[in-house]
Amino acid sequence: MTYENSLEFALQLDQQDEIAGYRNKFHIPVIDGKETIYFTGNSLGLQPKSTIDYINTELQDWAKWGVEGHFHAKNPWFAYHEMFAEPIAKIVGAQPREVVVMNNLTVNLNLLLVSFYRPTKERYKIICEAKAFPSDQYALEMQVKNAGFNPDEAIVEIAPREGNRTIHHNDIITAIKEAGDSLACVMIGGVNYFTGQVFDMKSITTAAHEVGANCGFDLAHAAGNIKLQLHEWNVDFACWCSYKYLNSGPGGVSGIYVHERHCDNTDLPRFAGWWGQEKETRFLMEKGFKPMKSAEAWQMSNAPVLTMAAHKAAIDIFDEVGMVKLLEKQKQLSGYLEFIIDDINASLASSDKSLEIITPRDWKERGCQVSVIAHGYGKDLFDKLTTEGVITDWREPNAIRIAPVPLYNSFNDIFRFGEILKKSL
Repeated sequence: MTYENSLEFALQLDQQDEIAGYRNKFHIPVIDGKETIYFTGNSLGLQPKSTIDYINTELQDWAKWGVEGHFHAKNPWFAYHEMFAEPIAKIVGAQPREVVVMNNLTVNLNLLLVSFYRPTKERYKIICEAKAFPSDQYALEMQVKNAGFNPDEAIVEIAPREGNRTIHHNDIITAIKEAGDSLACVMIGGVNYFTGQVFDMKSITTAAHEVGANCGFDLAHAAGNIKLQLHEWNVDFACWCSYKYLNSGPGGVSGIYVHERHCDNTDLPRFAGWWGQEKETRFLMEKGFKPMKSAEAWQMSNAPVLTMAAHKAAIDIFDEVGMVKLLEKQKQLSGYLEFIIDDINASLASSDKSLEIITPRDWKERGCQVSVIAHGYGKDLFDKLTTEGVITDWREPNAIRIAPVPLYNSFNDIFRFGEILKKSL
């Protein structure tokens, strides 16, 4: 598409956008009486207007039924999590039995590592990307320590080459091959939270399996943002949060994926709880854990219904729109944002001040997010944008993360942002 930096062009794209009406299904924050330009769906997605009704339904059924709501509520709580299997499977490219919604992200990551990081004296290493999100770093560090190994020796971090902002894919594959028989597990963020780089999860998984290691991904910045085909890629395990692109509220419930071959392996070590017990014997209260043959076996407790109600409000919208349409608009939106930034950058007179887009330009290696290094500018630039009603994300020392989300952002948002950015510069 050939873009133009004009209001008329932006409004024309909005008129042609077949999912533009979904913006009206979300609460757009208003500050000082003015609707904001909200570009932080990669940190906390906006609230669907239907969320309050979904939660109120469960509150009313709780008031009406008490404990009997487990079986007589409109959405019986006993099986509440089961409603997510089909729609979540579509979002992450899995079989319904391979996914379940439960807990929070880092809790789930640790639970999955119990099963898929099974180190021995000879095979104990973990490969991850350098400067992964801190929660991932801490989880891997403590898993390694609890297994009796030194994190400095066991954790292999893959960093960008000198002078590069993103990680070269071949460097990951090479590190896997070099680790060889000493590699127990690969655990990488599917999308890097800082740069927005999307990793080639299919070939990383293949390389890990070729040396006998398990492979999993933290999909916090991937679920609802990029096309995922976890089952087809043969990924062993994955987890994600629901409060970013999936718009399910602060601290919203997480989801996990476990490949069906592992679901069928009831001998696979895991932490156990009664909601992972096979349904037929769950309420017999007998000794002896018998895991379900699905991702549900990794559940430890029953569903947190109120937070799951918020999740359902958002997932029902995703199921209605479909990932195909979302991804089509995503490319146009983020592409327009890149064009606007490039256009402004070209007009900067000072050679020591510039806006460097560090997110890959190749659409196979990126999603919504556009990360910008503001050379020669400090946090005052970010503060000016915020004062003008643009909600973005600042990372020290001079990075701004911008994520236009196809469900509720418009092309006019992008154009207005460009005008405000020029003024702020």
